[in-house]
Amino acid sequence: MLQLFFLDDIEHPELTGDNAHHADRVLRMSAGEELLVSNGRGKWAKCAITSITKKSVELKVLETGEEASNPVQISVLQAIPKSDRAKETVELLTASGVSEIYPWQAHRAIGKESDKWLVAAIEASKQSRRFYIPEVSPKLDTDSAIKLFEKYEQILVCHESANSQISDVVKNASKTLIVIGPEGGITEDELKLFEQAGAKIIKLGRPVLRSAHAGIAAVSAVSALMKVW
Repeated sequence: MLQLFFLDDIEHPELTGDNAHHADRVLRMSAGEELLVSNGRGKWAKCAITSITKKSVELKVLETGEEASNPVQISVLQAIPKSDRAKETVELLTASGVSEIYPWQAHRAIGKESDKWLVAAIEASKQSRRFYIPEVSPKLDTDSAIKLFEKYEQILVCHESANSQISDVVKNASKTLIVIGPEGGITEDELKLFEQAGAKIIKLGRPVLRSAHAGIAAVSAVSALMKVW
């Protein structure tokens, strides 16, 4: 599997700065090896290394292409977890293939900051060989989060008190938003506001997942039910 790097200019690619350091000192790559570069918006190029130092990796383009965007988009409104789980949360959501990630300052959210979420999404996109980096929004409060609902055909709120299983509710839709609450749970007031805005409250199963892990479980289930996977 070829290593992936993100660059703004993939027509005349060169790795510099952190990318060059990672290729030279971390991955121990050498001249002649091949890698992938992408602009993070679908375009990619397969390249061969012509020379490498810790400051610069010169590349020769061997092949180019563009990956079509997925017509079925699944996004996640994620309550901000405590700091030591935030990076893992974003990594899992990115690897699951989500289009957009919205940090949500829920009433019971433990975490407060989401400044590093985009960096985590970029790094996870490299690891999972994604040519599209998911969009990461600024932190949202509940009122701002509800305004997002108009963009989506279906909104699914995961909550342990729900009577409906996810398999009974999910329909085929081009744009789906999944809402994941904090460790302490979504409050009754928040649930009521979400339902009034058109959301469906669904249950993933009997075991209660941690907030950091519930997102990838929900995205996986929805992707399978809508035959994205």
